Amino acid sequence: MKHLPAETDYIVVGAGVAGLRAAIGLAEAGRVLVLAKREVTDSNTQLAQGGIAAALSDEDEVCLHLQDTLLAGDGLSNPDAVKVLVEDAPERIEELIAWGTQFDRNGTKLVFAREGAHSRNRILHAQGDSTGREILRALYAKAKTLKNISVLEFEFTTGLHTVDGRVSGISLIRDQGVEEEIAACSVLLATGGMGQLYRNTTNPDVATGDGVAMAFRAGAEVSDMEFVQFHPTALYLKKAPRFLLSEALRGEGACLRNLELDRFMSKYHPMGELAPRDVVARAIVHEMEVSRVKDPFVYLDLTHLRAEKVKKRFPRIYSTCLEYNIDITEDLIPIRPAAHYSMGGVRTGLAGRTSLPGLYAAGEAAATGVHGANRLASNSLLEGLVYGARAGKAMRDELKHAVPKSKEPKKAAYSNGPVDAGLEELIGKIKDLMWNDVGIVRTRQHMQSAIQQLEELAPRLAHPHTRRSYEAANLHLAGLLVARSALAREESRGAHYRIDFPDHNDMKFLKHSVLKGEGVKFV
Repeated sequence: MKHLPAETDYIVVGAGVAGLRAAIGLAEAGRVLVLAKREVTDSNTQLAQGGIAAALSDEDEVCLHLQDTLLAGDGLSNPDAVKVLVEDAPERIEELIAWGTQFDRNGTKLVFAREGAHSRNRILHAQGDSTGREILRALYAKAKTLKNISVLEFEFTTGLHTVDGRVSGISLIRDQGVEEEIAACSVLLATGGMGQLYRNTTNPDVATGDGVAMAFRAGAEVSDMEFVQFHPTALYLKKAPRFLLSEALRGEGACLRNLELDRFMSKYHPMGELAPRDVVARAIVHEMEVSRVKDPFVYLDLTHLRAEKVKKRFPRIYSTCLEYNIDITEDLIPIRPAAHYSMGGVRTGLAGRTSLPGLYAAGEAAATGVHGANRLASNSLLEGLVYGARAGKAMRDELKHAVPKSKEPKKAAYSNGPVDAGLEELIGKIKDLMWNDVGIVRTRQHMQSAIQQLEELAPRLAHPHTRRSYEAANLHLAGLLVARSALAREESRGAHYRIDFPDHNDMKFLKHSVLKGEGVKFV
């Protein structure tokens, strides 16, 4: 077991794009401890296929990227936050290239692709469909060259410590079950998403809403939790994981067909397959419902596209589907929507500061206001990069507080295995409740039922003492935050769709939901 320091200058919880970019900026100011829950490569960054958006091509302008992002956000994107995102984007991308990121090129020129709801070709890819993996590789390689950065894998952060109202460190549970504390001047939460809340998700196992849960328990505000983006196209086979089939496939001309093999997206939106993700996801759900089959799905069809181009453009998708005996150049791909991305999170300003002094958040764990009610494709890696850099700078520039000394002794060790079958059953119940009652299409009755059932489960999750029981408690809390926010928003907007309130209500709800304590307010 690696030795942990009792104190450091800065703690970064999470080693995806946001966490590593923040750590690189912090390294010149002091000692930086980066904690990864599992391996550095086990994150949503690693899985990101689609690409990273930036107005760098000759045909594009920053103002057009701004416009597209605001439009996708369905009235709720913070214009100042979006302005920061799109204006900082070119510099952050050039920085990545300088650090060795190998984006796809045609000769010496960068190749720009288009994805749903973008008005220009502005999406950079790496190795076709492995953009996140390549960016993570370059950031990690850069971080390893900086002597002030220590990256520790398999360290599970369980909570935040405060002294006189200021976040002053973290507690964690080690692989052997020992609980320890580390003090710091400030803490950044870059813990990623919470897709594991749902039965069907494209997210890795680590995406259990840990950052949001820790921040909320410590008294920080969380915002926009009702806006969960469901990716329309995830591989649907009973014995296969819900592997993401990138939106870029539709950008290259793939089409959607129902079980009768009819194309259907033109009935739902003038942009057809390139409509915003929430529209496509709901259209698929409707087509599945009217099919009246027991285990419905629809098809993604690439068979009309040139096979060699598909293999070269999407090597990872091609090889993964082939493992399940699907040749995407010849076979129709069975797909269903799956939980993919959380627009909400720990509420921050433009520099990553939360409502708690000493606590910062960036990436998917944060609610910066960039995505509003619906994230524009390929803005997630960019947000992590831009706001990770800004959070790192803010932490560096803030007057450094003295690192408090921890007075608490190590707590007794708990066993971290074997898996508690009852606990897994409990987690499964949470996933099913969220998928069935707080999913793609919502109603008051179903959400009230979900909240009641989640509240009834609370006593069984009150005293976590292993890593998995902490994950269960975090999922439970995140589920309640999503359900309560969704119940309070009595309208449909972006990724939040209610059958009982199908229209916008700008008078009451052109605002952000904010939770601190029990109630939901709109500001």
